[in-house]
Amino acid sequence: MTTEAGGTTATTGRPVTRRRTTTRFLAVAAALLLLIAAALLSLAVGSRSLPLSVVVDALLHDDGSTASAVIWDVRVPRTLAGIAAGAALGVAGALIQALTRNPLADPGLLGINAGAATGVVLSLTVLGITSLWASVWFAMAGAVLAGLLAYSLASGGRGGATPERLALGGAVVAAVFTGVGQTLMLLDAQALDQLRFWSVGSLARADGATLTTVTPFIGAGLLLALALVRPLNALALGDDSARALGSHVHRARFLGLLAVTVLCGAATSAVGPLVFVGLAVPHMARTVVGADQRWTLPLSMLLAPALLLFADVLGRIAVRPDELDAGVVTAVVGAPLFIALVRRRRVVAA
Repeated sequence: MTTEAGGTTATTGRPVTRRRTTTRFLAVAAALLLLIAAALLSLAVGSRSLPLSVVVDALLHDDGSTASAVIWDVRVPRTLAGIAAGAALGVAGALIQALTRNPLADPGLLGINAGAATGVVLSLTVLGITSLWASVWFAMAGAVLAGLLAYSLASGGRGGATPERLALGGAVVAAVFTGVGQTLMLLDAQALDQLRFWSVGSLARADGATLTTVTPFIGAGLLLALALVRPLNALALGDDSARALGSHVHRARFLGLLAVTVLCGAATSAVGPLVFVGLAVPHMARTVVGADQRWTLPLSMLLAPALLLFADVLGRIAVRPDELDAGVVTAVVGAPLFIALVRRRRVVAA
């Protein structure tokens, strides 16, 4: 058996594989620690910053103090919303890049964000619904409708829903829903004023009712996404190769699109459209663990909420006593970060 100078087995490559697996485990563990740190920081920092000891004590023993009220009533829902929405957007971004084999794709590519926004606009302008909890259901309905329309357009004709057709169908759906939503907003000044806050993307309005509504959808979407890791790895080789490996290409693509729709619809309905989270985070994950979806999806699930929470904390302290919405911070910070990633490493498809 031939060995290299460093003791690595050249024939089997097992030591190399073992080291790679160890590196990936360490990357996931580091991302988990980063997320925990971001969550603690989110609970401690605000218009009134609190020591971490006070935060931990309030979490363990709610004594009814002002600090406990601030943490439990305001910051815990906000932090949980950031974790849920971030995980959903990170995994959705990795999924859509894998499904379309387009490393520049993001969850908005299929028009899902536009569909969710249009659902909220309709609930305000047509039905006069102002409750955030109620508007979540309309946002989810709009997201699902947009995803189904995009898939229907892409699946027509020979070959079914190919990556190129998915991108084109999503672009058409996004344009139509965006036009409808903007028209309705221009016709209703009150709706425009109410949607101006939501359309930027923010964690500040998240509450317990919203979390209760969207968490089951996000949980189901994450489980479905993780169940598709092997078919996604096969799809990365091309449709013909995936079929040769025994994968059901159209079924995998439909289920992947369903997961993206549920995840994006739930996240967007809860916190609004957040840019660059679903686009940049999968690139970070692939830079660390490679294109294997068994590692890319879990790492994106951890890195995205950490990034979102750090952005939210930065928005709270950047312009005190006011706040910058998380959507603004992710756009400002995410754009140069993404450009740096692309310049440093040749972009590869998932």
